Amino acid sequence: MGFFSKLKESLVKTKEAFVEKVTQVVTGRKPIDEELFDELEEALIQADVGVTTSLKLVETLRKKAKENKLEEAHELRGLLEEEITRMLEEGEHTLNIQKGRINVILIVGVNGVGKTTSIGKLSHKLKQDGYKVLVAAGDTFRAAAIDQLEVWCQRAGVDIIHQKEGSDPAAVVYDGIQAARSRKADVLVIDTAGRLQNKTNLMEELRKIRRVVEREIPDGPHEVLLVLDATTGQNALSQARIFGEVVQVSGVILTKLDGTAKGGVILGIQNEYKFPVKFIGVGEKMEDLRDFEPQAFAQALFGKSEEEE
Repeated sequence: MGFFSKLKESLVKTKEAFVEKVTQVVTGRKPIDEELFDELEEALIQADVGVTTSLKLVETLRKKAKENKLEEAHELRGLLEEEITRMLEEGEHTLNIQKGRINVILIVGVNGVGKTTSIGKLSHKLKQDGYKVLVAAGDTFRAAAIDQLEVWCQRAGVDIIHQKEGSDPAAVVYDGIQAARSRKADVLVIDTAGRLQNKTNLMEELRKIRRVVEREIPDGPHEVLLVLDATTGQNALSQARIFGEVVQVSGVILTKLDGTAKGGVILGIQNEYKFPVKFIGVGEKMEDLRDFEPQAFAQALFGKSEEEE
């Protein structure tokens, strides 16, 4: 299956929960009035877009409808599609990675969002792109986290640096950097703990890891990728807020987009927190972590065919 077809298939439930609800609001009624905008706002909020982003989208539609002297409700659908596409395009969606240096990628996120699988898939993807990849198992507190990561690294065909459970994560990161130097690795992917119960501990741990990275590789980390689970909807937005306070997030890996109706959360992530989505998970296979392409995503969401792309 081609990428576009796979993407359309993955977004079927989100399309039903989001685009079709919005279409119902603007179809079958003629005048554009305040009641229509209220209904649109409600439909967007129900589609997990987030309150702030929903209000912004509707306000933009209200303004543009006035500017363009639109009178009929169905004319708003095209405007909404344009505005959503523009919102998705904001930010730098490509990975900050260069040959000739050790590229340090810090992976953060709560337990259960697909962090370990994302590291395995990302490592596989980077290896396929010709980079020599090394993984540092910095989540040393969760039982079996190291074992799970080891399995994924074996599948991806990349080496892993780890210590025993309960070790100091910063020490593992230091070992990882030294190993990356001696093995001439292009990319070091660092796993981190995802415990939000005690934010202070998590913050201090991530700061310590960052200090080690910056001391050893002054321009690193080159990426701090936050893994979010699309199926959690509004919870993903609250996680984005918390991690945004704790660490300088440079981008998002949005997992489990296939089979969820809550993919609208991608708009809130991009608009409210200005975290560009860099990768999306559209299945369980190793190659199902894909580069995020804003236009293709919008076209698949609105049910365009590949020819219209």
